[in-house]
This record gives sequence, C-alpha cells and structure tokens, in this order.
Amino acid sequence: MSLPELETFKANPFGSEQSIEEIIETLEFLDDWEDRYTFIIDLGKSLPDFPDSERIEANYVHGCQSQVWLIHRQDPADGTLYFLIDSDAIIVKGLAAIVLATLNAKSPQDILTTDVEAIFSRIDLMRHISPTRGNGLRSMLELVKTVARNASDQSS
Repeated sequence: MSLPELETFKANPFGSEQSIEEIIETLEFLDDWEDRYTFIIDLGKSLPDFPDSERIEANYVHGCQSQVWLIHRQDPADGTLYFLIDSDAIIVKGLAAIVLATLNAKSPQDILTTDVEAIFSRIDLMRHISPTRGNGLRSMLELVKTVARNASDQSS
C-alpha cells in the first residue's frame, strides 16, 4: 500500500490558498461563537478527500476522542511537508483544517518554529472547545511537529 502521489498533497488548499491569517480574519469578523462554530465546520467540509486505504492504525492520531487520521509527504526537491487529515467528527474536521492552514506546505523548520499557541489564543479557540477536543487538537499538532522533527533530523 502506498501513499497518494505528492501532487495530491500539494493540491490541498489549506496552508497555501487558504491561510491561517484569512481564517483568523473571518473568525474575528464573526461576532458570536455559534457563527464561528458554523464557519469552522464549513472549513472541515472543504478538506480534501482522504484516501480510505490510509484509514489504518499507522495513520491514526491517538489522544483524540474522535477518530482522526493524518498522513504526510515530503517534497524531495525542497523538503516542504504536506499533510492530509481527516476525522469522523465534523467539528474536529474543522479544527484539522485550522491545523493545516497553520502548518501545511511549510518546511520542517517553519513548522517547528510556528507559535501555534499564540495563533490559537488570537482566536480564543482553546477556551471555546471542550477539553477532550482540546486534547485531540494538541495530539494532531504534536504529530505534525513530530513529523517535522523527524524530517528535520533526516536532512541534517
């Protein structure tokens, strides 16, 4: 079983066409958290399709209450990391989209130096999601950072 082609990963708009800054601007524009949740859910609906063949234990994100899978590819030409994430829960898919908008299509070093906590505090995200979703979000972030650390170690 092999991962999808690199081009499939590069086609993911989160992190390239859909930036975290654009998401933050939209969230700041929305007055109440009901509207923000709707927007986050809509983000999740626009995640690229995740291959059914990759919904396996090796790609499972542990620590999430929902089922979450994450796969990645690294561009051999420039070292950029690309991710696909999926979940069975609609709000978690939206949170995954925010993770991708923040960390997808970046170098391992950029991923490792991005202050994700500062970004999330700008939108007051952790205070408005349940503790179990917060733990799941941290698990997704930690797995992305682990991939970046491993990729960084291999290139040194």
